[in-house]
Amino acid sequence: MKIIQIVARLNVGGVAVQVILADEQFRARGLKSRVVCGQVGPDEGDMSYLAAEKGTAPHVIPELGRALSPARDLATLVKLWRLLRRERPDVVHTHTAKAGFVGRLAARLAGVPVVVHTFHGHVFRGYFGPAKTRFFIALEQFGARLADRIVTLTEGLKRELVGYGIAPAAKFAVIPLGLELAPLAALPRHGGALRRELGLDASTPLVGAVGRLAPVKHLDLLLDAAACIDVQKLRSPLHIALAGDGECRPALEAQARALGIVERVHFLGWRDTRALPAVYGDLDVLVMSSHNEGMPVSIIEAMAAGVPVVATAVGGVPDLVTDGQTGALVPPDDAGALAGAVTRVLTEPAPAQRMADAARRDVLERFSPARLADDLTALYTALLERA
Repeated sequence: MKIIQIVARLNVGGVAVQVILADEQFRARGLKSRVVCGQVGPDEGDMSYLAAEKGTAPHVIPELGRALSPARDLATLVKLWRLLRRERPDVVHTHTAKAGFVGRLAARLAGVPVVVHTFHGHVFRGYFGPAKTRFFIALEQFGARLADRIVTLTEGLKRELVGYGIAPAAKFAVIPLGLELAPLAALPRHGGALRRELGLDASTPLVGAVGRLAPVKHLDLLLDAAACIDVQKLRSPLHIALAGDGECRPALEAQARALGIVERVHFLGWRDTRALPAVYGDLDVLVMSSHNEGMPVSIIEAMAAGVPVVATAVGGVPDLVTDGQTGALVPPDDAGALAGAVTRVLTEPAPAQRMADAARRDVLERFSPARLADDLTALYTALLERA
């Protein structure tokens, strides 16, 4: 079997991790596998180091990027069509919206037998205005007709996409992420490396978020919640660590100053996967305050590391976190509810630890690169038999 995965770029995030780990697993099984991608933007973290570690040598098409551009998109389509005509893969598997649309179209024009697309999330809420959102829904409805199967990471995301009319339920397959979690599971809690870097002692409450500083992540809600927390209930003032970077950083820095908490908000910048264990290891709580999510890698990684999780109940998050059992879920856009949930985790350590222990067991059973590759290979094989 010959597989080509197409993704917009290998920037920091769960999409790049899944593509790279799947490629490694496919090659380990003796399959022919390649990754095609665009270039990482100058303001983004780059995961090329992980590709190199795993033996993935991506074929780069410079025009294949995130933003819509008719001229560049046409050039991408032509280059992908030529590549696919030359390589003659059995399966093309696309990821992310832009690469997914152009990649699926090129695959169909090139006569590829099986075309699969994965939604790692969607841009139908929390990204654009109504008119642009309707345009993207229409685009994805057309793109769905170009695919033999559409993969989602959770049942919740599948239900949302069916609700938006992207495709009927029968066209979807749910295949969760596969991640290398063993190093995080072996991580000692509160190792102290991040706290030493920030000049904090072991008694300082430290919550954090890991990911892009982008509007959809709604990190302004986290800062509002932090300002609401009653310091008298905690052993000392709460500190916040934000591991990531992006377009919202200046606004978040200004918000922290306006709220009077700027000295307690630490912008860590991009941290590659090799540095993240030190971040997770020192957090008392991992917070996700997003407007919208697919299946967030940072929550899975935090769970594997034994870090209690508080998250907004959006997208695929409720498929990952069971409220009161493996973490705490709160309504979106509710700073008071978020502050209350974080406070409870910090002030009730025994229940929080029970949830964290249950979460660790859950994710170690459910997510692995081998399971991901097994699921995908079975899907490809079934589709090829029908082609």
